[in-house]
Amino acid sequence: MAINLGPNQYGKAEVRLVTVDRSSPVHRIKDLTVSTSLRGDLAATHLHGDNTGVLATDTQKNTVYAFAKQSPVGEIEDFALRLGRHFVRGNITGARILVEEHGWERIVVDGKPHEHSFSRAGDEKRTTAVTIDGDRAWVVSGLKDLVVLKSTGSEFHGFPRDEYTTLPETDDRILATAVTARWRYQGTDLDWSKSFGEIRRIMLEKFATLHSYSLQQTLYGMGEAVLRERPEVAEIRLSLPNKHHFLVDLTPFGLTNDNEVFHAADRPYGLIEGTVLRDDAEEAGLAWYSLPAF
Repeated sequence: MAINLGPNQYGKAEVRLVTVDRSSPVHRIKDLTVSTSLRGDLAATHLHGDNTGVLATDTQKNTVYAFAKQSPVGEIEDFALRLGRHFVRGNITGARILVEEHGWERIVVDGKPHEHSFSRAGDEKRTTAVTIDGDRAWVVSGLKDLVVLKSTGSEFHGFPRDEYTTLPETDDRILATAVTARWRYQGTDLDWSKSFGEIRRIMLEKFATLHSYSLQQTLYGMGEAVLRERPEVAEIRLSLPNKHHFLVDLTPFGLTNDNEVFHAADRPYGLIEGTVLRDDAEEAGLAWYSLPAF
């Protein structure tokens, strides 16, 4: 029986990076979590402990900090592309750079945004995953933990019932979720900031305006709307946990509950995931290599 080394990669996970642009009295900050992974001819270190071709993960970490100093971080996609292309040399033939951007908002003082004081803008994060293979590059960007809720305009009924079904049908419910979305771009020379802002806007508007008969329908509607309006996007993958809000039974207290009082349950929860893609999109190649399906 032959035993062989299969696909592998290594790198530095979750490098915390904060930069402050002090070029004017109005400071700007970038707050990132960066993870690097390198691939290539790494058999010697796995089989024999020969580290000749191993770029230390500590060096990868230091490179992240040095690049942030040498030129402005800018858009996270551009920063990840610069890092990935830098690492691919010698026996390293491929790289994957993951970046999460944590948002901050200026604190308002006397009606004006303060020049150098900020508050965290919730749990939402902007993300990118850049994959480099030789001279090829793929960009998958997205967002996570975008919490949304609509207090009406959602129904759920007509599902199968058996001896284990207790869920009542409803024609008016709260629909809430925490959106995680990843979309694969076609090309690497794009206005990343504008594209991200428009994709986010489109998803939010579709969530708000689509009368939903299931969270699955909402997922597809959000993805379809993005692809119809943004030709630079080849496909989009969404993960939507159903943040259940159950109507509280107030009859023991002699009270009615006309969809006004709910119990917000954090678990267990339904998890709806899916992909929406255009049929004329270019091949995905290694864009999703080693990324979770959703």
